[in-house]
Amino acid sequence: MSGPVGVLIVDEDPRSRAGLRLVLGAAADLRVVGEAGDGAQLVPMVERHDPDVVLMDIWMSAWDGLAAIVVLRERPDPPEVIVLSAADADERVLRALRAGAAGFLRKDTPAAEVVSAVRRVARGQPVLSPAVARRLVARVSDSDRDRRRAVARAGLASLTAREHAVAVAVGQGRGDEEIGVLLFLSVAQVEAYVASVLARLGLNNRVQITLLVHDAGLLDGQG
Repeated sequence: MSGPVGVLIVDEDPRSRAGLRLVLGAAADLRVVGEAGDGAQLVPMVERHDPDVVLMDIWMSAWDGLAAIVVLRERPDPPEVIVLSAADADERVLRALRAGAAGFLRKDTPAAEVVSAVRRVARGQPVLSPAVARRLVARVSDSDRDRRRAVARAGLASLTAREHAVAVAVGQGRGDEEIGVLLFLSVAQVEAYVASVLARLGLNNRVQITLLVHDAGLLDGQG
């Protein structure tokens, strides 16, 4: 990516927006391209400013943030979305990640970690550790869990053996270099397999691979 990473901040709280603007503005490689205090402004502002990353409070009044994520993901070359929440055991956060958000941050996340997260998602890397994924899924009641497990296992079973191994490694939170060492692949080959997994399973990003692997019960000896 050439030039600074463009970031759009969407939050009803002006103090939160000011804090994020201050944090992001201190990084030379990041640029706040716009702010929205009303979620209804999100899509028009994305069209106007073409940000690389959207930092968005998932709890806002008078609009459906989950639907907005779906709309953004349907755009050509969509921005990556990081959802913000005051809590990490939140059904809405999990639904946002399943809808295609590339990461999740608590609102009390230290400034350096916010900057790092924006940089990471701009490079196509997830901002959701397997531990947080497990905590989210474990704490959120999901009456559809059995169906999700069956669907996840069927999807993973449709992959080649190498694609399956790469998907599980992504779900374990391994980086491309570590996956390459583990599976005797180059980083370029790992990236190609990840792209193939995303395409075969109709997923948007690595966070969704992580959730799928978790749904299938393949982490930490589940299932």
